[in-house]
Amino acid sequence: MNTVMITGCSSGFGLETARHFIDQGWSVVATMRSPREDVLPASDRLRILQLDVTERDAISRVVEAAGPIDALVNNAGIGWMGPLEGTPEETIREVFETNTFGTFEMTRAVLPQFRARGAGAIVNVSSSTTLKALPLLPIYTASKAAVNAFTECLALELEPFGIRTRLVLPGQAPGTRFGANARGKMAEAGGIPEAYDPIAKQVFAAHTAAADAKVTEPEEVVAAIWRAVTEPDCPLRQAAGADAMALAA
Repeated sequence: MNTVMITGCSSGFGLETARHFIDQGWSVVATMRSPREDVLPASDRLRILQLDVTERDAISRVVEAAGPIDALVNNAGIGWMGPLEGTPEETIREVFETNTFGTFEMTRAVLPQFRARGAGAIVNVSSSTTLKALPLLPIYTASKAAVNAFTECLALELEPFGIRTRLVLPGQAPGTRFGANARGKMAEAGGIPEAYDPIAKQVFAAHTAAADAKVTEPEEVVAAIWRAVTEPDCPLRQAAGADAMALAA
């Protein structure tokens, strides 16, 4: 029986991906910063482990506790929306520690067992914001663009060991908590600086319009992750969602 470890499973893409893999007969190790037993169906093929991917020592312990796995999905991430001038340094570091360095360290932790086995799949969930520059997203986009470059280099570096490395770039998914979390963090930091109000109004209007259009459904992202894990010939990059695919084209 195959086993996948998925980070950031308390909501959004991670939660839906964990459900899908369980439905497909896989064993799932679902990690969450604040474990919630109620969000996933009870199964003898499911383990929920507490993990904050910014805690380096915890990553090693959790990967060891998970035992042998066949695939890793680096999904855990946090959003941030705001101009550079209004972004506190601690926020910049938090975004990169989670989105970028968390992905690096999770990957590093599973490589020894994948190399020893001569097989394994690593799927990194990035963002369609890396496909086209947008205002108010310099920090978040930079954190995900680093993941893109990391994944592309690793694909070449790890192929000789039989390890596949893939990238999924979701579009905007209004049904997830991601956008609300990003705006909440911005409010906690004092909101948008007044000088950027005109730009912010335009950006928020565009996000609201996109939310009404429901441009990316979670199942589209889940399907892309599933292909990246299970199909050896899956392309290195997959855009997921109508808006993401339009940008990629």
